Amino acid sequence: MSGLTHVSSAFQSTQAAGRAALMPYFTLGFPNPQASLEIIEAVAHSGADLIELGIPFSDPLADGPTIQHSTQVALHQGITVAGCLELTAELRSRGVAMPLILMGYVNPILAFGIERFVAEAADAGADGFIVPDLPLEEAKGMQAACAEHQRALIFMLAPTSTPERMTAVIEQSAGFLYLVSLIGVTGARSDLPSGLEAFVQRVRDQSSIPLAVGFGVSTPAQARAVGSFSDGVIIGSALINAVEGAEDLPQAAARFVGDLRTALESSRSEDGR
Repeated sequence: MSGLTHVSSAFQSTQAAGRAALMPYFTLGFPNPQASLEIIEAVAHSGADLIELGIPFSDPLADGPTIQHSTQVALHQGITVAGCLELTAELRSRGVAMPLILMGYVNPILAFGIERFVAEAADAGADGFIVPDLPLEEAKGMQAACAEHQRALIFMLAPTSTPERMTAVIEQSAGFLYLVSLIGVTGARSDLPSGLEAFVQRVRDQSSIPLAVGFGVSTPAQARAVGSFSDGVIIGSALINAVEGAEDLPQAAARFVGDLRTALESSRSEDGR
């Protein structure tokens, strides 16, 4: 099965079940490489449908304090792009079967080599990529490599995206669209942004591709709310907060993700889907 088919199949399965897909994010190498493997394994077995794996970078401009901290810790542990690919392969060898999406910034990918990065990531078991600072206009090399290896290249849309921009991004997207819920960086928030459901609907009116919402979704209640009008819910900072300082990191991750999955299941029951 190609990476692109793997991602599409995950959304087809959750849509058939009448609920949004749950996509936790976790930084590879945090708080150390071995612990990150154990945490991600626990996440995989606790209700995640897809997992977003963060590649640490020294200037993560789309990320707020929590993920910035996790990436700095991972970098101090000596994690590299090559190390992230090794961890991805190790997750596959441990039986983690759901789609794995690598999220990283463009400079380390360019330094590694785009074609080499996509090819080695595909060999390691990655199904797709999110590159927040890669403009659509400069993505042809990455798109070509992803097409060659049948991986999904996921683009982002923000509430400020113009209709013309939406159309351009939708036409080039594969797998799913990442909808940024707010203007700003990642991070746990106490409230969901006003107008979020309307933003999702505007994109849905133009596209049949699955729509996953991230940035600022923090609690099971928020996940349930977002899951009622989107195809996927992405949660990162709140998961990192949940495990940091816990006595048993994998157990804390499993409990948090399990609560999110329960919330999405209850959303299905309440909506009668």
